[in-house]
Amino acid sequence: MPAFALEVNGVKRIAEVDEDTPLLWVLRDALGLTGTKYGCGVGQCGACTVLLDGSPVRSCRLTTRDAVGHRVLTIEGLSPDGGHPVQRAWVAGEVPQCGYCQSGQILSAVALLAKNPRPTDAQIDDAFLGLLCRCGTYNRIRAAVHRAAEEMRKEARP
Repeated sequence: MPAFALEVNGVKRIAEVDEDTPLLWVLRDALGLTGTKYGCGVGQCGACTVLLDGSPVRSCRLTTRDAVGHRVLTIEGLSPDGGHPVQRAWVAGEVPQCGYCQSGQILSAVALLAKNPRPTDAQIDDAFLGLLCRCGTYNRIRAAVHRAAEEMRKEARP
């Protein structure tokens, strides 16, 4: 079995897997990072979303080979104590219900806010297209993104 060096959550990790193994399974099975969820397996639901060099990608559709040389961020690497502004906004807005989609939703919000610190409702909706929430908390998700954006802007002020 070949060994692949991956940068996951800022740490170089070695995974001995087939090169075509989806990154999702490397994260969950080989590296023990189970915060990234398996939803549909075909890239349609977004439960498996991680950040690849800061951009959201579906880890069930990305091969290990294609992840080499890139920075992978999972929910575990976002903030060890849940203190990231997006995570705090999620809790304050009571977004999580079953919680299954939350890691993908949160990481997508982080990517959006890194590029657009003042998103409109329409921009949030566009950024979250294809991210399914079985519990239907879309309005809470949008409100949490706005709350996190405001908090991040406050933290950035001197």
